[in-house]
Amino acid sequence: MDAFVQSISNGLVIGFIYILVALGLTLVFGIMRIVQFAHGEIYMLGAYCVYFLSVTFGLNVLVSFVLAAIVLGAIGILIERFLFRPFRGNVETSIIIAIGLIILLQTLATVGFGTQERSLPSIIDGIITIGGARLSGDRALAVIVGIVLTLALFIFIRKTRTGQAMVAISQDIDGAALQGVNVNRLSAITMAIGCALAAVAGGIMGSILKINAGMGGFAMAQGIAVIILGGLGSIPGAVIGGLILGLVSGIIPLYADTNIASIVGFVIIVVLLFIRPRGLLGKA
Repeated sequence: MDAFVQSISNGLVIGFIYILVALGLTLVFGIMRIVQFAHGEIYMLGAYCVYFLSVTFGLNVLVSFVLAAIVLGAIGILIERFLFRPFRGNVETSIIIAIGLIILLQTLATVGFGTQERSLPSIIDGIITIGGARLSGDRALAVIVGIVLTLALFIFIRKTRTGQAMVAISQDIDGAALQGVNVNRLSAITMAIGCALAAVAGGIMGSILKINAGMGGFAMAQGIAVIILGGLGSIPGAVIGGLILGLVSGIIPLYADTNIASIVGFVIIVVLLFIRPRGLLGKA
């Protein structure tokens, strides 16, 4: 039973990191109608940004996270303005641009940071015991940050004028523009929020595992899996999908090989798509 509880807690840690990645993806898709395939590289750059701010420049780790989110958010604004905005509505071109951005950012990271893996110092030292489960401080922080940022995004979308304008754009971009909504401004804000969330997720994962130039590929694959499972463009769906895949990744290795967990997760997605092609909470 203790091992099962431990597996659940590990799954929640993984799940909330998946959620932070998927929230940015689904937000960008829901409003801008593009799948930002380079989102994993933003996640990777966020991890490196936290590393250099905290290790090289000696800043407080938590301050480094905030600054990394701001820096990657600003990069997101530039990406939206100069790469995606001119081709809004052109799905094929947006995909080509995103793939080119993946190659560019991975190459720059490899040349600039090298191939050596790096590790962030622990954000919170010690072990926390909850209900028989033992978590490092960093893993417990991943769950807390995931919950806080998810709730903050829900409140932002539901309770602010900017959030409601985003909802209007996601429902009918032309109708929202006719009502005076500044589509360009909202698209830039959306990309900034998505990139900031990815940066935080990358930094947290960097404190738990290792940082390297190729870490974004796995994160992107899991993020895509989460939003497909939860439903494209659905924020609640991204949360549910992330928790499901995270728990699968945490519990299955207790009974089978670790690689089986990935297979089970994708089998769940395939079966669901046969039953409900739009995902758990996606719209037709």
